[in-house]
Amino acid sequence: MKIEVWSDYVCPFCYIGKRKLEEAMANFPHKEEVEVIFKSYQLNPNAPLYNGQDYYETLAKKFGSIEQVKQMTNHIKQQANLVGLDFQFDTMKQTNTFDAHRLAKFAESKGKGAAIAEALLRAHFLESKDVGNIDELVEIAASVGLEKEEAFATLRNEQAFREEVETDLQEATQFQITGVPFFIMNRKYAISGAQPTETFTQALQQVWEEERQTSPFQTIGTTEDTCGSDGCDIPEK
Repeated sequence: MKIEVWSDYVCPFCYIGKRKLEEAMANFPHKEEVEVIFKSYQLNPNAPLYNGQDYYETLAKKFGSIEQVKQMTNHIKQQANLVGLDFQFDTMKQTNTFDAHRLAKFAESKGKGAAIAEALLRAHFLESKDVGNIDELVEIAASVGLEKEEAFATLRNEQAFREEVETDLQEATQFQITGVPFFIMNRKYAISGAQPTETFTQALQQVWEEERQTSPFQTIGTTEDTCGSDGCDIPEK
């Protein structure tokens, strides 16, 4: 089973949704046969790099007053706590994530896709690091076992892994994904948002069972004139 997850590293529900999927996976008897792939998505492609601006003031420009933003983030913080995450909204650094997504594609090419996804989310939400800053990104890369010099050279080259990120963004448009996290299972089933763990559990079981009960093909015509382990089927005249 393949699960593709479209998410952004400054999306709080993406981290919460990731934890809920992981909770469901932990008790799934066939978890070793499930591949999770993280796909790029940008909540705000035009977001500037972090320049010292206050997190709440940045969000208030889009969502209303600072008081409204704090109420919203407090609600999210409570949901995060339920899955063992302690979001540090007071010190978070809002930034553009395109380079973080490029780093993730580089890490994926080295077999570190899952590790870098967790590291980037942790860096932003729990450690208040600037995931748009190349020097910070290089340190995050090193934390999952990637070579610092290679990561730095990759990020300094603005074209490196750009196409891979843009392909994910184009697919999101094709699939009409307008919000994240967005989970697609076997390119056939979709879950939108940080749904309850039980929803992921049910989906995993349902997809697993249906994919094994249903042939991937629709048969046209009869099954005559075929050969199998017991011989050949010769139709009667």
